Amino acid sequence: MKTILSLCLLVLLIACAPNASEHNEQAAMNNLATRYVKLGLAIGQYDSDFVDAYYGPDSLKPTGPILPVFPKDSFLSEVKNLQSSLLKIAGPTRNDTLKSRSAWLVKQLTGFARRIRIFSGEYSTFDQESKDLFDAVAPAHSEEHFQLLIAQLDRMLPGNGKLADRYQKLAAHFEIPKEKIDTVFQTAIAEARRKTLAHYKLPEQESFKLEYVTDKPWSGYNWYQGKYKSVIQINVSQPIFIVRAIDLACHEGYPGHHVFNLLLEKNLYQDKGWLEISLYPLFSPQSLIAEGSANYGIDMAFPGEEQKEFCKKVLMPLAGIDSQYSDLYFKALSLSSQLGYAKNEVARGVLSQKMDDKEAIRWLSDYCLLTPKGATDYLRFIKKYRSYVINYNYGQELIKNYIENQTGSEISDKRWQLFEKLLSHEYTASELRKADK
Repeated sequence: MKTILSLCLLVLLIACAPNASEHNEQAAMNNLATRYVKLGLAIGQYDSDFVDAYYGPDSLKPTGPILPVFPKDSFLSEVKNLQSSLLKIAGPTRNDTLKSRSAWLVKQLTGFARRIRIFSGEYSTFDQESKDLFDAVAPAHSEEHFQLLIAQLDRMLPGNGKLADRYQKLAAHFEIPKEKIDTVFQTAIAEARRKTLAHYKLPEQESFKLEYVTDKPWSGYNWYQGKYKSVIQINVSQPIFIVRAIDLACHEGYPGHHVFNLLLEKNLYQDKGWLEISLYPLFSPQSLIAEGSANYGIDMAFPGEEQKEFCKKVLMPLAGIDSQYSDLYFKALSLSSQLGYAKNEVARGVLSQKMDDKEAIRWLSDYCLLTPKGATDYLRFIKKYRSYVINYNYGQELIKNYIENQTGSEISDKRWQLFEKLLSHEYTASELRKADK
């Protein structure tokens, strides 16, 4: 009988051991997540652009005084220690979730380290910077590549003179009058939300406040507040064209940034208690997923001809815009969207000091077809946000390939489901590329 009892006890101990080990690993991971958040908030005391959103406990916010000198070395040391500790958990654990969380945090911390160095005035190449910050290196394109695209657009648009002037003349026909901007935007947002809610069940209390601002280097910005709330700001210093109503409604709202942030908060922070997700560091791999999915979200909500048709039938009448040239306008928009990578080349040139401001403005005018003010504002954006520019075009390309290679080219429930999964989990560009192979 004693032998049987001893064997039973041994079996019980063996069975409980893995559970105890996993519990210890979970506790260690949560402790490292707390240190990660504290580090990010501490960096944000010095670098005002570092923390884009935080909705975790107030108790983790720094309470000590700001030092007169940016503590670069101590921050970098904590990054290294955190990464080392995360890898120690990831190596032996049999828990795939812990491995995944660890890998994501290590990538995020690589972004921390690069941003710390940039803030300290220590720079690397454009590609190395984007790789460290966003886990991605965007393809490079020659000026000849953009000249070929410009030649196609030149043949498409009627009239004589400089292409940028002809393009802006066409676009000006579709500028929203200032007194109509709010009505048009509210209508576009309502439709984007309706389409998103047809596929996703969002928290009942979700909402955002819309504000109109001036003199910003960006056209729109989502400031996520936590508890499923956002403040979305629209820059009205520049002309706003009819297509931007849908772009910004989807990109900043539904199913873009607002939905991305609230799904992460609900599914990972509220439901699972993953503290790390309560901190959104702007200069991190998380931003490539955020911006890429927000841009791709436009095609999710308004696929194919739906964007053009909604503009023609609903938004243009609201804005008092004649739809006579709308078919040509949307054809030009489709072709000009391929010129987005020219912004990367401008950033690459400016940051490497191989392109001065005059040349940068020329590229932004000739290849991105921006107005003089638009070109000046975007150059401001590049100087402030640096290699962040790749997140819009290359991020969108990665998201598009990842989604459509698994679901096909037609919009379907399956595509919406996969997109929701992407918006609700800790993904990096490396994972998207791996799945694309």
